[in-house]
Amino acid sequence: MKNYKISILKASIFLGVILFSVACKSGKKNLFDNNTTKNDTLSITVLQTADIHGQMDIHPELFWEDEKIVFKNRGGLANIKTLFDQERKANPNKTIIVDGGDLIQGSGYAALSEGKVMQDVVKNMGYDVIIPGNWEVVYGKDVMKEIMRGYKTDVIVQNMFNEDDEQPLFPAYAVKEIDGIRLGFIGINDPDVPVRQNPIFSKGIGFSGLDGNLKKMVDDIKAKENIDVLFLVTHIGIFKQLELANNPIAENVDYVLGNDTHERVREMIEGKYAKITEPGAFGSFVGKLTLHFVDGKLVADKYNLIDVDPEIYPADKTIQALVDTKKEPFKENLETIVGYTNTPIYRYLTVENPMDNMITDAARWKTGADISISNGFRFGNPIVPQDEKPAPITRANLWNLLPVNEPIKTGKATGKQIKDWLEKEMHNAFSQNPTERFGGWLVRFSGMKVNFNSQNEKGKRINTITVKGEPMQDDEYYTISACVRPGDPIDNLCRMANVKDVEVKDYTIHEAVEDYLKKNSPVSPTLEGRAYCDYLGEYSFSTVPQTDYKFH
Repeated sequence: MKNYKISILKASIFLGVILFSVACKSGKKNLFDNNTTKNDTLSITVLQTADIHGQMDIHPELFWEDEKIVFKNRGGLANIKTLFDQERKANPNKTIIVDGGDLIQGSGYAALSEGKVMQDVVKNMGYDVIIPGNWEVVYGKDVMKEIMRGYKTDVIVQNMFNEDDEQPLFPAYAVKEIDGIRLGFIGINDPDVPVRQNPIFSKGIGFSGLDGNLKKMVDDIKAKENIDVLFLVTHIGIFKQLELANNPIAENVDYVLGNDTHERVREMIEGKYAKITEPGAFGSFVGKLTLHFVDGKLVADKYNLIDVDPEIYPADKTIQALVDTKKEPFKENLETIVGYTNTPIYRYLTVENPMDNMITDAARWKTGADISISNGFRFGNPIVPQDEKPAPITRANLWNLLPVNEPIKTGKATGKQIKDWLEKEMHNAFSQNPTERFGGWLVRFSGMKVNFNSQNEKGKRINTITVKGEPMQDDEYYTISACVRPGDPIDNLCRMANVKDVEVKDYTIHEAVEDYLKKNSPVSPTLEGRAYCDYLGEYSFSTVPQTDYKFH
């Protein structure tokens, strides 16, 4: 009995030393007060996924290591389920799993089923809290509501409502209680969704902003629900998330579980009022936040980003069987090979990417336009040749590259129109004011070369533009092509207004790329300096002003 008591005492002292060390590293000054008992400790785990974008399978993922690009296989919903189960087993009844939106769009399987292929899979993953992202609206309000209610878990968002009656689409928040600790989660989607996405997608949906009404809600929920730790689960991008964490709106917030810009935050970013996370994209990563409590008070935290490595987390058989069943009706069409590439195709850089060079080359080849524009979309899964053999490009890959398949539209604009438009697009990507950034990636193009300085002020970033080897002339008209954005005025191309002689083609961007690949495979897209900034360099990953964050 004596040895047993000694062992208990040693274990308690050891636990106290560990928690004290963690608290010191987290900046917490007082781990124990005079009334604390060393055995009164509790750890809660919060797991976070984000921006899965309909990606159900293991896929190549891009990493920046030792100043070079490398590719590794990551992700898979069945593999994520194995990770979830392991974490829940390690901390039973004290693990909460959150998804930050953009689940149902981004793959061919999601698009052709209008997101429904994801519903039963997500329902069986074990999520506790889910919010809609900016792409959840892609199939319309009613489909979004049907799918998300089918998850059979808490779906929350405080700033989306019916335009006609101003009733909320989902509850604003959820509360989870674990051993007397009350955790509050408030969902926030980007109020700029109708601008960022095709306007028709969000028809009938109203959005409120990040303002005094939000602050009142945050403060009221914290007090009335007796919340010990308050989370804002936000789908507004890393830049706005940092701004929010520094804003008095968040003075009663502890953590901003951020999503949208696909950033891989491996150490939480410290805001004035709250700490910020963001767990990458496509199911390649899971964020893990561990909260330590003593006497019901948060005393320390620990955060890390877990790679979903299939060698470490083998597929859960039940989820994998469900994924395979859901994919089957679309598989023959989507796995059809439409071309080949000799070089890796990827889209992770903020300025120029091989993926968009191929897409815009295809559009210019098909239309005969002087300049073809791609919105930049999002990262997209890489396509990587193996063993010095060309890599096949399937229709499923095309949907990953181009998750919205719209007709191509052409028109004419003056050099001055194009310059003014491009200056606005550069401000959207590189503004030092985070609230003015949309995504953080520049539009991409074929047929034009641009030299610019991302650090200059608004309207003064472009140094030179050349078309067909000649300087662009302000009063000369150039033909341009871009994809239709349903809901935009007919004379608007990729947010460029007042375009002349507009024509909507009878083929889509996917059809243009397929035709191009049929004629030109294997392709070999590379970085060519189509847009270049000395400050950013050739390999320009995301930058977050006022932080030391680095993408890797």
